[in-house]
Amino acid sequence: MTVFCLVETDDGAIIDASLRALTLARGLAADGLAAANGSNGGPVLAAVVFGDPPTADLAAYGIPDVYAVSGIDGYAPQAWARALGGLLSPEPAPEMAGHAVVVAAGTDRGNEVLAHLGAITRLPMAANCTAAVDNGGALEITRQRWAGLLLEEAVFEEALFEAPVALLTVATDVVSPVPADELTAVAVHAVEPVLAEGDLAVRAVETSAGTGGASLATARVVIGGGRGVGSADGFAPLEELAALLGGVVGVSRVVTSEGWRPHTQQVGQTGTKITPDLYLACGISGAIQHIAGCSGAKNIIAINTDPDAPMMTRADYAVVGNLHEVIPALVAALRERAAP
Repeated sequence: MTVFCLVETDDGAIIDASLRALTLARGLAADGLAAANGSNGGPVLAAVVFGDPPTADLAAYGIPDVYAVSGIDGYAPQAWARALGGLLSPEPAPEMAGHAVVVAAGTDRGNEVLAHLGAITRLPMAANCTAAVDNGGALEITRQRWAGLLLEEAVFEEALFEAPVALLTVATDVVSPVPADELTAVAVHAVEPVLAEGDLAVRAVETSAGTGGASLATARVVIGGGRGVGSADGFAPLEELAALLGGVVGVSRVVTSEGWRPHTQQVGQTGTKITPDLYLACGISGAIQHIAGCSGAKNIIAINTDPDAPMMTRADYAVVGNLHEVIPALVAALRERAAP
């Protein structure tokens, strides 16, 4: 069995969601190797990176092989999927052929690329998995449904699909990223994929104007704003606080519905699931759809005038007060502390 993990990077480093996917992939490979009693032909654990691979991070997470894909400028979901599909054939990676599991983070990109791969190869895909076990050729999985409110147990039966390959993405807020016990020597294999006509028709290329800031999905600090912010102009103090803390601004659904901020900043079931070290929720009541998007945060601080708001009861720390007074005071304190 081969356990193969798509790794996403941001500014040269592996994103948190991919570290979680690597952790699940490594555990799955270890379970399969134990079942094979360590014999030859046992599981192979490998990663694929589009661009320059962060070998130090991969070594820390126990990944012995990485396939560095070149020739694709920017993010092109169908081209990425075509490259992954090529690795499942005997060339250019003969050890990849046969029984395999392809793992990716349950991010927008991870889910999109594996959906394309499933369409290209006609292989089954399961999204937002929290656990996976190889049980004698049947891959048993647990996955989130209804934005994580329900856990479903399912089985990939080898006889159900044409080739013994399963595709799955890993929930971004459940599996903890755990490095391997020992550093692993990493072998890098260069891959130049053969693309079909039209694979690059949809492509996103990052420009210099868009670089330099963390994305909502990867940010370690997120400053969230809801209806209580009051208006589009009311987000200026939140932007200032986010800049001071090296974070980004996120919003609730009602904010995007009002047109105050773009949908790309929405946190929640129909937005982005976040896993920051700190989520500061300002003027957000805490609808269940929003809670589903921020529950992976390590620490949640809520600021609200209503002490009984759901967001306040879910928070690790709650501040009962007016955000228009609390946030400026916090910004002033941070600026004073940073002053020479």
